[in-house]
Amino acid sequence: MVSDRRTRIDWAQCIKELVDVHYPDAEKIVLVQDNLNTHTPASLYEAFPPAEAKPLADKLELHYTPRHGSWLNMAEIELGVLANHCLDRRVPDRQTLEREVAAWVATRNAAVRTIDWRFTTADARIKLDHLYPAFHA
Repeated sequence: MVSDRRTRIDWAQCIKELVDVHYPDAEKIVLVQDNLNTHTPASLYEAFPPAEAKPLADKLELHYTPRHGSWLNMAEIELGVLANHCLDRRVPDRQTLEREVAAWVATRNAAVRTIDWRFTTADARIKLDHLYPAFHA
């Protein structure tokens, strides 16, 4: 969704569209997002009356990305490709931007792509062991 700004109201409108239009039958929507201060359930209550905000908030399971996470490099690389393919010039207006980004996304998603994950769960447990508490009986 393209918006002119990144305000709480803009985020809330995006969530409303996600819930009501794209996933109206979903019991729970798992949403992974960055830590921008507008990306909170409080924004829903700022944008909508409580009777409308609460059902939206109840459908969400929010997960925030770590502030420093190398796995985000893949997302950053993909955004870099988008910028090079689609945004490497002045785009005259919002409608053109939306149309061109949507076409790029459709083309990109149509290609079969896989990621060869080399960092396994076992590797993560070893490397990140210091982050988890140890329980002794």
